Amino acid sequence: MNISLRKSITSDLEVFFLNQTDSEANFMAAFTSENPNDKEAYMEKWNRLMKDDTVHMQSILLGDKIIGCVIKFMMFGEAEITYAVSKEYWGKGMTSLALGQFLEIEKTRPIHGRVAFDNIGSQRVMEKNGFIKIGKDKGFANARGKEIEEFIYRLDA
Repeated sequence: MNISLRKSITSDLEVFFLNQTDSEANFMAAFTSENPNDKEAYMEKWNRLMKDDTVHMQSILLGDKIIGCVIKFMMFGEAEITYAVSKEYWGKGMTSLALGQFLEIEKTRPIHGRVAFDNIGSQRVMEKNGFIKIGKDKGFANARGKEIEEFIYRLDA
């Protein structure tokens, strides 16, 4: 697999937006924006975040094709990680590989990740990269229209 990362640029947001508008991807992510199809709000938010020094955003490339992103951001004073890959590449090890590469360049520790209780694929991605499940939380998942449980993961080293 020819997976690599590079700093995200504005034109990459088109692919990220398309990934988020996929109904199954949105459902699995669960904790999404109220309206995942609002492109103007999406672009405004992510263009702002790309300029934030506390956000580390890398695009995932398969060869020269952008297939997703890995992002470190701060939430409640703690480093958090999130990632998304085009659905056609799910279950092929690419997300795990990309997260591993990201963790080699993003040295902030501890770093946390949150995963919907039923998103087994994302749980595996975290665990393959050394994250340990440390707890549970509940929150309103816009993509599901209800409160659901999420698992909290942490990587210390």
